[in-house]
Amino acid sequence: QVQLVESGGGLVQTGGSLRLSCAASGRTFSGTAMGWFRQAPGKEREFVAVINWSGVRPYYADSVKGRFTISRDNGKNTVYLQMNYLKPEDTAVYYCAAARTPYSANVNREYDYNYWGQGTQVTVST
Repeated sequence: QVQLVESGGGLVQTGGSLRLSCAASGRTFSGTAMGWFRQAPGKEREFVAVINWSGVRPYYADSVKGRFTISRDNGKNTVYLQMNYLKPEDTAVYYCAAARTPYSANVNREYDYNYWGQGTQVTVST
């Protein structure tokens, strides 16, 4: 059974940092691009970041560029999202997902992904 399990969410003050992890099991995702999405209350799920299979081609949503960093450890079958300088508007449930392709360019739609985690809550207080 393929599973993606996120962890690392929580409550943090504005300007703080969190590191999310996404551990995959059931199969290896070392040949697959991996992404992060988020969904705030009352809003649609939106793209946050994606990284290609080898970990050298990250792409970010404009809203998080310069503050968030996506990375991966294929040996651990895990992808990370380092979030710095957090803002209240970053409050959302964060989901990791495995893409249908090894490449990361323009892989920013939900349709591009076929495996999803259950999500982890991130709350940024003022």
